[in-house]
Amino acid sequence: MLKLAPALLALAAAPVAAQPITMAERAAIDRLVADTLSSTGVPSASVAIVRDGQLVFTKAWGKANENLPARPDLPYQIASNSKQFTAMALLLLEDDGKLRLDDPVGKYVPGITSGDTITIRQLLSHSSGLQDFWPQDYMFETMTHPTAPQGIVDRWAKKPLDYAPGARYQYSNTGYVVAGMIVEKVSGEQLLPFLNRRIFAPLGMHPLDQDETNTPAFPAGYHRYALGPVRIAQPPARGWLYAAGELSMTVADLAKWDIARMNRSLLPTDDWIAQETPFVRTDGRANGYALGVENHYQRDRHVIDHGGEAVGFLTQNTVYPDTKDAIIVFTNADFSGTTDTLTEGIEQIVLNSPEAALSGESDRLTEVRAVYDALAAGTLDRAKFTPNLNFYFDGTVTGDYRTSLGALGAPTSITLNRAPRLRGGFVNRNYTIHYAGHPDLTLVTYAEPGAAGRFEQFMIMPQ
Repeated sequence: MLKLAPALLALAAAPVAAQPITMAERAAIDRLVADTLSSTGVPSASVAIVRDGQLVFTKAWGKANENLPARPDLPYQIASNSKQFTAMALLLLEDDGKLRLDDPVGKYVPGITSGDTITIRQLLSHSSGLQDFWPQDYMFETMTHPTAPQGIVDRWAKKPLDYAPGARYQYSNTGYVVAGMIVEKVSGEQLLPFLNRRIFAPLGMHPLDQDETNTPAFPAGYHRYALGPVRIAQPPARGWLYAAGELSMTVADLAKWDIARMNRSLLPTDDWIAQETPFVRTDGRANGYALGVENHYQRDRHVIDHGGEAVGFLTQNTVYPDTKDAIIVFTNADFSGTTDTLTEGIEQIVLNSPEAALSGESDRLTEVRAVYDALAAGTLDRAKFTPNLNFYFDGTVTGDYRTSLGALGAPTSITLNRAPRLRGGFVNRNYTIHYAGHPDLTLVTYAEPGAAGRFEQFMIMPQ
């Protein structure tokens, strides 16, 4: 028994194995990605999925450049997903006692407008008032010439502020350039070596400076102008992305960082919490942006996420901390909403429903269509309605429904937006009504539980 004890202890300490991606899920992901790349013209996508705190899937589709098939082990330029690493570098330096996030930036980088008032925390939360040097979704002429962080500061961080520090949220790459300079000033190291030593090497990550990946050995970025052909993008000259977006890495690399976030490992727990705590402005409001990441709810899920846009690249990193899941999507195109489409689509395929499905509750689409048609024709079957809904559908309401819906013609389809859920003793179902030649409409219903439950609400409105 004594000899078995260490093995038993190791078994007890081992993490529970994550549920693998099934063949059906893989096939659904393949269809989703193939259809999305085909419909948008995006050349490639690279995807990683974390389930229960473990990396369970990586795959790439399409072409990385004209002569290189996409592979999941190829680093893509992650652009603004780099910001969370710059922010964490400053949190680590605060742990070291070398600075405070509420220090004025002028203490470390001289000459910045209101440098004695702007704090490091305001840089990281995009509330400094410093003008963004790159608000455009394209590369302007100045970016075809090499630069250095000080050059960006001299041109943009010495202008009048856009607003008083802390008063508003306004995304500013300039603020992150200043933040990177502070890391280097205080640590005595360049930013990337500092991150390699404190974060990347301990996690087994191998990021590169994106300036070093603008060669035929790596994915190329692509543009599309309106609905024209997909073209290779000219990358910016060296030095422009820096602390605001300088990293290239694989999807598996970013997954390792996400797993560390979920597990509160490698770094102090209070650093993870501080990074994820939304900044509160001087007016008492917050929009969910914290320190290099966003903390919010979407599609009924709590997410910590960020996107990235470089010349020819779009990326999305989405962490679901409550369930220790993550979806990472990289593309080598700076057009279309492919990263969002794939994130949402993969979420539906591989993640559990954010709330338990109601047993015995169907979509009721046939009955919903019958009620819609009756409303459009002005011939209601009031036996399908509760007394409350019959009271609501008086002469004025039924007249407005008949006149306005009848003018649209028959819907091409009605689709259920999400699984039924309970509210106030009724089953809530939300639908989208699709038409030919008219914008979609939203239908919000409540009904008594059960297949024959009467409708308590049947309200149609613009999306």
